[in-house]
Amino acid sequence: MKDIYSKSVLVTGASSGIGHAVSVYLAREGYTVLASVRKDADAEKLNSLGYDNLKPLSPLDLTRQDQIHAAANSVREQIENQELPPLYSVIFIAGGGKIAPVELMNISDFRDELEKRLVGNITLLQEMIPLLRKTTGRILWISTPGLFPVPYVADIHAPDFAVNYLARTLNLELHPDGIKNILVRCGGIKTPAPMRTENNIVEQLKAPKERVAIYESRLFKLEEDLKKFAQKRTEPEKVAALISGILRTNKPKVRYQIGSMSGLGSFLEKLPQSWVDRIMEIRETGRNQAQA
Repeated sequence: MKDIYSKSVLVTGASSGIGHAVSVYLAREGYTVLASVRKDADAEKLNSLGYDNLKPLSPLDLTRQDQIHAAANSVREQIENQELPPLYSVIFIAGGGKIAPVELMNISDFRDELEKRLVGNITLLQEMIPLLRKTTGRILWISTPGLFPVPYVADIHAPDFAVNYLARTLNLELHPDGIKNILVRCGGIKTPAPMRTENNIVEQLKAPKERVAIYESRLFKLEEDLKKFAQKRTEPEKVAALISGILRTNKPKVRYQIGSMSGLGSFLEKLPQSWVDRIMEIRETGRNQAQA
């Protein structure tokens, strides 16, 4: 436990869902948790939990480079002044995404999602890598199994596909420094985000009615399936427990999976792309015929 007390971890997206669960879980274990949130109200909620070692980073909006640089400078100065333990891990969780056909995606929202999941993460990481190099620390990327095509979730899975590339590339670039990049691929997890995006999908689409009408029956069927799937979702605390184990083990794997359907995603990514595309095409055709 003394080893844990001597480490800081930075967790993005700590206001709710997986990020909140991970931040609280690791704070209970004794880590100093730097929990990033966008709003001061969310920082106050974290402070109200009563953990002295749970320290909100607020405001930290990963679409705002000025806030990223300010937070990074604060962390660096506090570590240099020995006000915080050395940084051992950065855990990227922030992000959400919305359900929509590519044709009807809100481009502004998609751009924000790319900023939160990719550009903002890289910006923050560029500042944090020198600190991680001193501790031969670990970078964790929490994502979906986004390596195969799933209709209507490009806003979510496209950034995850890129996250997979980044983590694997960084493992090569940072291998000489002993910094490990680890992917945690989550299937269905019980968080507020799916509830916001999976209910009333059609009503949420801000697009011309004639275009929405083309997809309407398909999206209603998807909404029904997602409501059934919601009952199978895994509690976020189980993700937090897995992450805790990853931070503790001496020889972590480069990829982990957790949550409903994550095993299927892991299996599909091992198949040839043409096979997977055909499997998903047959699946979608069957869904549409059932709706008809």
